[in-house]
Amino acid sequence: MNKPPKKIKLVSAFFTVGIWTLLSRIAGFVRDILIAAFFGSGPIAEAFQVAFALPNMFRRFFAEGAFNMAFVPMFSKKLEANEGAQEFAQDAFAGLASILIVLTLIAQIFMPWFVWAMASGFVGDARFDTTIDFARICFPYILFISLAALLSGVLNASGRFAAAAAAPVLLNIIVVSAMASAYYMNLDVGNALIWSIPVAGIAQMALVWYAADKAGLRLVPRLPKMTPELKRLAIIATPAALAGGVIQINLLVGRQVASYFDGAIQWLAVADRLYQLPLGVVGIAIGVVLLPDLSRKIRADDVDGGRYAFNRAAEFALALTIPSAVALFIAATPLISVLFQRGAFNENDAASTATALAIYSLGLPAFVFQKVIQPLYFAREDTKTPFYYAVVAMFVNLVVAIGLSYKVGYLSAAIAVTISAWGMTCMLWLGTRNMGEAAKFDTRFFKTVPKIILASAIMGLIVILTQQFLGDALYTKGLRYMALLALVISGAATYGIALLGLKAYSLKEIRAMVKRA
Repeated sequence: MNKPPKKIKLVSAFFTVGIWTLLSRIAGFVRDILIAAFFGSGPIAEAFQVAFALPNMFRRFFAEGAFNMAFVPMFSKKLEANEGAQEFAQDAFAGLASILIVLTLIAQIFMPWFVWAMASGFVGDARFDTTIDFARICFPYILFISLAALLSGVLNASGRFAAAAAAPVLLNIIVVSAMASAYYMNLDVGNALIWSIPVAGIAQMALVWYAADKAGLRLVPRLPKMTPELKRLAIIATPAALAGGVIQINLLVGRQVASYFDGAIQWLAVADRLYQLPLGVVGIAIGVVLLPDLSRKIRADDVDGGRYAFNRAAEFALALTIPSAVALFIAATPLISVLFQRGAFNENDAASTATALAIYSLGLPAFVFQKVIQPLYFAREDTKTPFYYAVVAMFVNLVVAIGLSYKVGYLSAAIAVTISAWGMTCMLWLGTRNMGEAAKFDTRFFKTVPKIILASAIMGLIVILTQQFLGDALYTKGLRYMALLALVISGAATYGIALLGLKAYSLKEIRAMVKRA
């Protein structure tokens, strides 16, 4: 490795990743708004959602989940100790590429079975064949995006976050451009949508490869070779892969349940997009920044530094997540109506999606807090314990999703995910009791969090009152955009004022936190 890792400034790094993730989510909103407007909750929309979910499922299984959770701590420690990090990353790159090429070829052959496993409710209607065709086109995306994830891990571990965080924006820009161009050129928008996915994967990989090369971290294609370090990586990654598989089974169960209700896959996908906004901006930013930082501090026996990093990450997560959950729960209906109800996406679609969003919002703090706690395990190269917890959460999800589907239909999938997320979070937290001081909350955390909760409650009350005051304006064509903006501004302003009024934060404390970070 030619260049040493840059010193990570936690707060600035969180915001770097968070801002780029926010831009990606906003572009993703535009993407999903166009999909909803063009296809509503019809067969093309549902076929795309399932087809695109296939490479994303394996991507989280191989790259951002199992592989990177094992790879990043090992790479970070080698980087810190100057112990052949470059060669290790090159071997990992070649090994991952070879596995993904084989997987892609297998998927092309057995795609009908893959689609059946994802959405058996499609069998017997036009959605099934359309999904198979779509899935064969976009599945190679997994190769490019997984290698991009590895390159992003290399960049993040060396303290360089901007390019890796910016890469996902390319996906949404390319997809939106493809659909808009097809529409104005009077071409098939569905075909443009699905072919834009592998193109976007190539663009994302190219961006992070270029950034890594400029940083002196060039990784090139070559034949894989099994080394002792890769064997160790495989041993560490296997439990994380199994845990990632468990998480994907949870999503698979929900998708299977939804496939038996017309339009439900699209409703859940749109609801997922909204609650993924704070989850992505906060949770991903914390996970990306905190894991390599904790790994280096643990290697250096920096207990105080590790505890400070963990506590500020937890505090930062809750300060943004709790008010987001409150707002999404209270304002689910106007949010969905204003953002998505147009074209083929009708009032019934909006109402069904809003109900799912309100349920998802109840689990949002749990989803994000998992991103804070998991690095405590992965930084210690402990991937087995989270796997055991994930298995328990999987069974909870399975029982609730299938059991409630006969009573509440597609909503059982959202309820199950929310309940299992809280169960997983509780187990992860209880499992940190023997990790020492670095995994304990400090005085600042216990002083600040109750104020965050109270400020969120005050904000929630103001959002309810503002929503009542605006009334029909939130659903009136031409007025609804400004009305929603007024609702959002009132909530955000109230929360900020409440935090300062309750003295949860002061300008002096913020400056001190940034300086120390």
